[in-house]
Amino acid sequence: MRLQEQLATHSYRPGAYVHFFIHEPKRRLISAAPFRDRVVHHALCNIIEPAFEASFISHSYANRVGKGTHRCLDTCQHWLQRYRYVLQCDLRQYFPSIDHRILQHTLDRRIQDGDLRRLIALILRSGAGALAGEYDMVYFPHDDLFAVNRPRGLPIGNLTSQFWANCYLNEFDHFVTRELGCAAYLRFVDDFLLFADDKRTLWAWKQAVSCGRVGAAPSASKRRETNHECDPCRC
Repeated sequence: MRLQEQLATHSYRPGAYVHFFIHEPKRRLISAAPFRDRVVHHALCNIIEPAFEASFISHSYANRVGKGTHRCLDTCQHWLQRYRYVLQCDLRQYFPSIDHRILQHTLDRRIQDGDLRRLIALILRSGAGALAGEYDMVYFPHDDLFAVNRPRGLPIGNLTSQFWANCYLNEFDHFVTRELGCAAYLRFVDDFLLFADDKRTLWAWKQAVSCGRVGAAPSASKRRETNHECDPCRC
């Protein structure tokens, strides 16, 4: 009841995170919020998720009811049988690089309630800088001189971070499927695949998705085209 009262009176303040590293398989900094804060995160996501779910593309598979790893793999295998080539990408330092201003604007477009907006901003501020040591600043064509000073990063471990990570890339998903016209595109968190029958199309798409239009950059180490008849692609 005390937590409910704090939320109602705007006196709620998030507690401190506990940070630790895991290696599954690569090194990641995990930020564990106190139990009471995780309760708030779950309640908030239950309220705001319906406002966004209908806008997500069908083939965004992470952290969504009825989606998940197995359905993603099924779709990947189906398209591997249908198309000759696949472009495999991930986003460099995705969670550490998420720009709070862009994310807040994305969320505010669908959330009109002032109390919810205030709570979202509070949770965002509580996690700002948690991954600062994990991010090397990348500048994009649309950035201004103050981009380096804007808060970035979502703590890995929060339910809100997982959900907001999908919201953040929703516009990018629609850019790929609608503007680029990629009929066979899927994404799982920050890993995404584009399928086509010719390399020239994939090359054009690769240039288009490299522009950092959402404030995140594809990783050069994983951006590649594959003729999967010779070298099977792993989703």
